[in-house]
Amino acid sequence: MPELPEVEVVRRGLLAHVVGRRIVSVDVLHPRAVRRHLGGPLDLTGLLSGATVTAARRRGKYLWLQANPAGGADALALVVHLGMSGQMLVQTAGAEDEKHLRIRATLDDGKELRFVDQRTFGGWMVDDLVELPSHRSTTGGPGPASITHIAPDPFDPDYDPDAVVRLLKAKHTEVKRALLDQAVVSGVGNIYADEALWLSKIHGRRLTDKLSAKALRSVLDNAKDVMERALDQGGTSFDALYVNVNGQSGYFERSLNAYGREGEPCRRCGATMRREAFMNRSSFSCPRCQVRPRI
Repeated sequence: MPELPEVEVVRRGLLAHVVGRRIVSVDVLHPRAVRRHLGGPLDLTGLLSGATVTAARRRGKYLWLQANPAGGADALALVVHLGMSGQMLVQTAGAEDEKHLRIRATLDDGKELRFVDQRTFGGWMVDDLVELPSHRSTTGGPGPASITHIAPDPFDPDYDPDAVVRLLKAKHTEVKRALLDQAVVSGVGNIYADEALWLSKIHGRRLTDKLSAKALRSVLDNAKDVMERALDQGGTSFDALYVNVNGQSGYFERSLNAYGREGEPCRRCGATMRREAFMNRSSFSCPRCQVRPRI
């Protein structure tokens, strides 16, 4: 699943190519692509047809287009779930359809916004806009009602790392598990969690309430730093199916220090990097720099 930098790359592409455009029509080509929209395909196409896209927004890994429907109805959110292989592509009208094209939205400039998804885990849904909670206040700006449980991410103006540290200190859980909890801090997935922990010299199974506030703040700051560097390089693309809105793959995997480097020398101390099973995923760490706690 794409992590924050990959989703942000897609959001920036949508901002450049789709915001300000009116949706002329929408064609749903596969029912699974709108299974999260309770009203079904006809309701989704009816809500979006004639709507003008006014913003492209993101919180953590969650992406949505804000739109004003035709006829002056309340603004709505088109939530885009990229899943494992979802792509948002902008194509000229008449361009050959992609093999796994699931949704086509025709725009008023003659272009088409296409949702392509080989594995069909992703999709579109229309949701109400509500005020999202923040770390600093009870509201943090408008967003889809379906993501009110998602915490601000490190790039959110309402993100408060000190508040996150206090929350982590109050928990009795493994630090990597906490990093992946989107209700604590959003946007950090498996890849960037491993990178942040390597940079902080902390094993992912260390307990949050046993770590110092300084150590926890280091992990959070390093998570933001590594995601910022990934953004500069276009995101991480281990899966050839991941592309941004223009069909360009990311390539930050060349700069990773931990994730995917099992059997390779640690770039800091030279010890052989190891892989461990973790939450149906893999964790990568250095046995010398990141000493595993005794359980």
